This record gives sequence, structure tokens and C-alpha cells, in this order.
Amino acid sequence: MSQCSVKGITLRGVVCALPQHRVENDYFAGRFDEKTIKDVTELTGVSTRYMAAPEQTASDLCFAAADRLLEDLNWPRESVDAVIFVSQTPDQRMPATACILHGRLGLAPHCQAFDVGLGCSGYVYGAWLVSALMAIGLRRVLLLAGDTSSRMVDPNDRSTALLFGDAGSATAFEYDANAPLCYFDLGTDGKGANFLTVAGGGFRPVDPQATDANYLHMDGSSVFGFTIGTVPKLIKATLEQASTTKDQVDLFALHQANRFILRHIGKKLSLTPEQLPINIDQFGNTSSASIPLLLCADRAEQITTTPTTMLMAGFGVGLSWGAALFKDVQLQCASVITV
Repeated sequence: MSQCSVKGITLRGVVCALPQHRVENDYFAGRFDEKTIKDVTELTGVSTRYMAAPEQTASDLCFAAADRLLEDLNWPRESVDAVIFVSQTPDQRMPATACILHGRLGLAPHCQAFDVGLGCSGYVYGAWLVSALMAIGLRRVLLLAGDTSSRMVDPNDRSTALLFGDAGSATAFEYDANAPLCYFDLGTDGKGANFLTVAGGGFRPVDPQATDANYLHMDGSSVFGFTIGTVPKLIKATLEQASTTKDQVDLFALHQANRFILRHIGKKLSLTPEQLPINIDQFGNTSSASIPLLLCADRAEQITTTPTTMLMAGFGVGLSWGAALFKDVQLQCASVITV
């Protein structure tokens, strides 16, 4: 079954970390003509993004976010039972970046640590994994999700160079016997794996003459068709599973893939702008970090002061998708830092 529900899991806090280097669209003026930049901006909605420094990795961003989060929550390091790192831009092939983060954060030997190699849907998949771990007895888990996607784009490819930004996040989950059921719906269509791909960097040989093997290749029209065909159905199915109407959901936190796509989904589901915030204009597509960044940058006051019913949905590379519905969430902290 792709759907499941879990009792006893709650979100305690979220912190996101951005690189200091802020890049406006005029940065690309020497590479693309004015009309190209305008056309891409109107389609994607991106006008600003943050790019990691040459020596800065996704794990650096996630470490800074997690370090701040543990301080803000006043959680002893030895109280964390697991740390999950979700990213498609790990530090190196081995060891798992989660193990490196475990050491940097000073977590205890009993704490589990492992990586998940997912992008756009990764935050929701990570939340589902956290719920599974808590169902078998874990009590505090850190979900670290982030990517430095700007490193993978061809600077001369108009379809990707202006779209992606870098960010990291840390989310604290804690077992709470009184927490209401949370609901998940996950899926995959591996036949579309080639719609978003970086062929190089792994162990499958690539053409040595392919100078673009380490760049991201995106079939934009196919990704668009997949998204508008899958995501509205996903959201409707999750609402039905939770016996919840769209009007009972305070916040639809969707992966910030493309402004046109998000508006199309909102129109198809008859969502209000208040229910469906969009901030891709400020940060670009930040892959696995986009949902927590939306929570911290756009809805921090709401989710820390008022019990909030939220539906999160991630979708894209894989092709994979996932939705999670949490009821009456009230975080202790939600913030954005720069490092």
C-alpha cells in the first residue's frame, strides 16, 4: 500500500540555513540575453536564489541548521535517537554523510545515522521514515534535508541555470502519545527516471567524451506533464484518506518546483493564496529543502503560535512523489539563518 497512517509523531521545530551569497537575475546578464532571462523568470517565477560558496556543501548547511535547532529546543545531544540526511549532493561517496554529521553534531553512539538519496520528494519520504522509526520505539529524530543543486547545473543551460538555489534544513520530530494521526501517501514511476538525471559521478560508465555528464539534464515538458497529472490526484487522495476537506487544511506546503506549476495546482484544487504560499521567487528551486524553507521563511509565525493543519507534498526527480498530512501542529521554533 502506498498510503499509511501513524500515531504519536509530532514536529517540534524547523531551522533552515542559506548560503550568504545571494544571486539576482542580473547576475546572468552576461550569459543570457534580456529576453531569455525575462521569459524564464515569467515561467519559473525565480528572481533570487542563494548559492553555496565553493567550499560549502549541503551538509555544512544542514549542520548549521541542526546545531541551531538543538540549541533552540534545548535538546541534549544524547537524547537524539537517529539522524537522517536526505540529499542528492552528499559530501563524498563514502562514508554516508549522515555519519559525518553525526560526529560534527556530537551525537551519541546509540544514535542511528543514514543517508537517503532523494531530491524533490525527499523531505516527505524522510518524514515517513521518521514515523516508521518512531513506530518501533525511537523518540527523538533529526531529519536533515538539503541540496547544493547549483553545483549540478550547466551554467549555459537556460532551463536549469536560473532555476535552482541552495539550502539546508533540520527538522526535529518527537514521539507524543497524544499527537493525532498523521497520514502519508507515497509513490514512484521509475519509467520517468531519465526526465531528471545527472549521468556522471556514479559507478555506471558514461561516455568519456560526454563533457556534460556531470550536469543536470531536465526534460521540462515531461516533468510538467507528470506534475500536473500526479500532484492534484495525490493531494485529493491524501485528504480523502484523512477524512479531511481542503477547507480544513490551513497550509498546503508544496515543493517549490515552478511558479506556473504551483499556480496551476492551486487553481485545479481551488486553493486560496493564503492556503498555498509560493516563495520560489526568493529562493529558487531548493530541491529537498524547499518545503521546510517554505515553513520557516513564509509561515514561521503561523506554525509557532497557532495549531496548524498542514499538507506537505514533494514531487519530481525519480520520478517520485509523496504527501504527508499533519493535524494541529504547533512548533516551538521555526527560523532561517545564513552561513
